[in-house]
Amino acid sequence: MIRTFRESDLSAIMKIWLDTNIKTHNFISEEYWTSNYDMVKEILPKAEIYVYEDDVTNLIDGFIGLTNSYIAGLFVKDTAQSKGIGKQLLDYAKSIKSEMSLNVYQENVRAVHFYKREQFQIQSESVDDNTNAIELIMTWNK
Repeated sequence: MIRTFRESDLSAIMKIWLDTNIKTHNFISEEYWTSNYDMVKEILPKAEIYVYEDDVTNLIDGFIGLTNSYIAGLFVKDTAQSKGIGKQLLDYAKSIKSEMSLNVYQENVRAVHFYKREQFQIQSESVDDNTNAIELIMTWNK
């Protein structure tokens, strides 16, 4: 089930955020993610967030964060990946937005393929000043 974020979800989604970033972005130091944890925890609730809650366990398996039409993040916990949860979250966002954009690290090949499959197109690339990693700027239009 996809639903709107509640304050009580914050610790669960922050765990998903941290664990997924560390595992998926192994080309960036773990310290980068842990040092940004408190800042993200403070600003995350200001975004438009939708969570995927398992109907059986009532646990949050993933979430998408939007700032206007920008996807600030789409995260699915490790044990729930490759089960269509990311696609469901993205489809939900597509149903309420007419266009979206995002930045994704070029080395995160799995995510780049996912977004391409979901009709996002690479518009440009840049270097993330914080990590020195190449980011792709991708967009989608209805």
